[in-house]
This record gives sequence, structure tokens and C-alpha cells, in this order.
Amino acid sequence: MNSEEQRAKSREPLAKSTEPRVKCKKRLANNRIFYALRFMLYALCLMFLAFFLCSCAIPKIIVLDDPLSPEEHLNLGVTYEKQGDLDNALKEYKVASKKLPISYLYMGNVYFQKKEYEEAEIYYKKAIKKNPENADAYNNLAWLYYTKSEKLDEAEGLVLKAIELNPARQEVYVDTLEKIRSLR
Repeated sequence: MNSEEQRAKSREPLAKSTEPRVKCKKRLANNRIFYALRFMLYALCLMFLAFFLCSCAIPKIIVLDDPLSPEEHLNLGVTYEKQGDLDNALKEYKVASKKLPISYLYMGNVYFQKKEYEEAEIYYKKAIKKNPENADAYNNLAWLYYTKSEKLDEAEGLVLKAIELNPARQEVYVDTLEKIRSLR
């Protein structure tokens, strides 16, 4: 073989190998497009994520039906009251008062503890209006009047009504009556 034939043969594989190189260049071009598209997709996802986090508040769980019964709200209020958390106790009593009139007595007691006597008087009167057989409401309203040193005649009448309604607790009510009479 002469040198020209050898060169021709040596060139032949080069001629055959140009086609894979073209495919390789096309593949590289496709990869660059893919990477550019992938980068744009990531950027778009980040923009949506940022938009979602900035514009949306944290979702809140809304309970349509209260899982607690009025009695459980009342008991929870008593627990809060014993712990000294009077504001949460009031919230629970207010929820319970929709179905349980005795809750008004408990609200009056909380306002009395907070020394908000006008509010306490309002709720004691509501307790009496909603349940006229509740002797403790009469007694507590009388004690409120004794504490404020006003309406002592009315207070005495309220205690006598409490004794009439619930003779079993007469000892407690008589103590209130004696305190009222000592101020006169």
C-alpha cells in the first residue's frame, strides 16, 4: 500500500466518525436547552413558593361544631377559675351560658372576684331571672350588696328568699344574713 492509500484509509474512519460528533453536538445543544428549561422551571417554582408564603396566611382550623358540651365548658371554667385564670374562666362560662343558666351565677362570681361589682350584679340578676329557684344567686347578690354597703334592706330580703328556697344550706345563708344585719 502506498502512503496515499494509507492516508485515505486513515481518513476513512475519520469520515465515519464525523456523524457521531454531529450527534454529540446536537446532544450537547439539547442538554443546554434542557438545563436552561430546568433552571427556568426551578425559578418559576421558587417564585410560586415565595408568592404563596408571602400572600397566604397560615391556614386556620375552623371547628363548626363545638366538641365540648355546655357542662364541660362549665367544668373547664371552674378549673380555670381555681387556677386564677379568670379571663379564660369567663370565656368558658359565656359559652356554657347559652344552654346552662347556672353559668350566669359563675360569671357573677368571677366578676365579684375581679372586683367588677356592677358586672357581678348584672350577672347575679340574670341568674335569678333565668332560674328563680337558684338560692345561691340570691345569696351571692345579697353578699355583693353587703360588700358594697348598699341596698341592705334588699340584701336581707334576698337572703331570706335563699333560705326559703334551699333550707339545706341555711347555715351558709344565715351567716350572710347576720353580716348584713350587723351593718345596720
